[in-house]
Amino acid sequence: MKYAVLLRGINVGGKNKVVMSELRDLVRQLGYEQVETYINSGNLFFETEASYQQIHDKISQLFVQHYPFIRSFSLFNKADYEADFADLPAWWDENLARKDVLFYTDQVDKADVQRRILALPLRDEVVHFGQLGVYWGKHEEKEYLKTAYHKHLLKEPFYKLVTIRNGKTFVKLGDYLAD
Repeated sequence: MKYAVLLRGINVGGKNKVVMSELRDLVRQLGYEQVETYINSGNLFFETEASYQQIHDKISQLFVQHYPFIRSFSLFNKADYEADFADLPAWWDENLARKDVLFYTDQVDKADVQRRILALPLRDEVVHFGQLGVYWGKHEEKEYLKTAYHKHLLKEPFYKLVTIRNGKTFVKLGDYLAD
């Protein structure tokens, strides 16, 4: 089965450096196959027959040993991605100014994230709560600075417990999982 691991806050502004070729080598040493990465922001893919819990435990231990600044991550398989993709609302296919996915990590309380987002003053925005994360769309670029996404997201306590990918990267994740 193909899996994806999404890391948060690495290789940003020279902090929390993770060299993708080294990460791929370490993951291969765990016994995983067809190990790939996409761009330099922590998108990792591999194939294994191990269980979700076995993978989670091994990856967690790898981060403790080699990258202690990685305290949480998002782990899902091809079937999980395809189910979320199939359940996306119609607005996801529209030509929006911005689309982002706030992927839940293993440390997040999904119900709390959903409750807190619904309490925000959503302006020119739409949200969809999937199993893998929160799908967030912004209609007009000129209104972006007024959105809850821009004005409130960074202040939310869950912000450091999600890892964000834009809509184009979300599609690319599916391409990697499909191969």
